[in-house]
Amino acid sequence: MNRIKAFFKSITPFEYALWGCSVFAILLSFFLCGAKAPLSLVGSILGVTSLIFVAKGNVIGQFLLVVFAVFYGIVSFFNAYYGEMITYLGMSAPAAIVAIVTWLRHPFQGKKTEVKINRIPAWEYGLNVLLSGAVTVAFFFILRALDTANLIWSTVSVFTSFFASYLSIRRSPFYALAYGVNDVVLIVLWSLASVNDLSNVCMVVCFAAFLLNDLYGFISWSRRKKRQEQASIPEQEETPSP
Repeated sequence: MNRIKAFFKSITPFEYALWGCSVFAILLSFFLCGAKAPLSLVGSILGVTSLIFVAKGNVIGQFLLVVFAVFYGIVSFFNAYYGEMITYLGMSAPAAIVAIVTWLRHPFQGKKTEVKINRIPAWEYGLNVLLSGAVTVAFFFILRALDTANLIWSTVSVFTSFFASYLSIRRSPFYALAYGVNDVVLIVLWSLASVNDLSNVCMVVCFAAFLLNDLYGFISWSRRKKRQEQASIPEQEETPSP
């Protein structure tokens, strides 16, 4: 109970405002568009809530992302966005589960509520590009066979999702920027879907909120990374030389 109280006290007024504005925008868009998809609404609110936790390096955010991936996968199926469905149920959800394991195994100074941020080498970003490209090529043929709506954008979403998921597992601050790019792709995808069904505008608003939260996530992790490095210096100085 004390840990829960301590966590909520750690949330800044700006973070509360960001979450509140995101939820309000999502609720307003659902009511104005007359959307009758409770799964989309609940999933969207869970999604923006998870991003606040993730921005603070709290593993609870990854648990919520697993739930969001399930909700979003179902919504994508009913809109013939099979790429999104497969990506989130077959890749994003499992990646979040792996992230849960890696985050719990790498807490900052033993604190389970804050992950230790990692600095990965440049070559690993290149490896991520190659892996993401290979997965995307394979998915392209699968999505084409399934007659996926807006095939090109759906394929691009696979690349950006995999790239971001990898960085999240590896605890890199750049995970947030990668997810921000993915948010832009999803805004385009759901904008295209809104041409035939205005109720899909609510999903556009949802990912616009995600974009703002991911941008804040990058800022938060960048600051947190500097703080962690500064906090680790005294420990290194106190360690006796072999």
